[in-house]
Amino acid sequence: MKLIIAGKGGCGKSVISALLAKELAHRGYKVLVLDTDESNFGLHSQLGLEKPKDFMNYFGGKKVLLEKVKQLQGGWRVADLPREYLAEKGNIKLLAMGKIYDFGEGCACPINALSSKFLEVLELQEGEFLIADTDAGIEHLGRGVERGADMILAVVEPSLESLKLAGKIAEMAGEIDKPVYYVLNKVTNKTKDLLYRELDNAKAKVKIAAAIPYDERVFMRCLEGRELDFQVEGIKELADFLSSPQGSARTG
Repeated sequence: MKLIIAGKGGCGKSVISALLAKELAHRGYKVLVLDTDESNFGLHSQLGLEKPKDFMNYFGGKKVLLEKVKQLQGGWRVADLPREYLAEKGNIKLLAMGKIYDFGEGCACPINALSSKFLEVLELQEGEFLIADTDAGIEHLGRGVERGADMILAVVEPSLESLKLAGKIAEMAGEIDKPVYYVLNKVTNKTKDLLYRELDNAKAKVKIAAAIPYDERVFMRCLEGRELDFQVEGIKELADFLSSPQGSARTG
């Protein structure tokens, strides 16, 4: 299953991506984590991995990337990915599309184009998951990155901006007939109840797949740049849903 993790900046997309990857890997699944966010440099540390080389350099770098992407054909498999561009540990592999490093370097359009095409041409095998951690907002939807995905998980934190953006993500995903589920993040009992009420009253009737409580350990580990090597409430339930026949059926 190919999963897109989307949401507003700071809502916890990378944390959810890392924790979910670890839980699925613990269950014996092989997980490819795809870092498509050109401005976030912390996902590898949350996974306990070294930062991999930018995959865009495999194609000659950003300047020629758009032309190279057009030539990408199907048949790519996780097992065939060039190892020099992967960070690996156990059942988890991390592949980073590319980053913006310098002033005046230009937009992230070529990186988004690579992410979009790669999701389309990658062929997963039985027992494999792809988790794509996206950049903040909805530009990736505008660039068509979600076209090759099976499901979108929209991460919602307790804020009005996050609620509104989640609704827009659901609306845009509906245009390409992609299933969307909400993952509530950093919630307390009070904010969880409020989010449930607001989402229940929203026009887009999207189901909530899981609710992840605020956890001080997560905050401190991210601040320190250390691995999230512990279980967090709600992630197990999310993995249960995704790995169940019911969850898989919703991607067909």
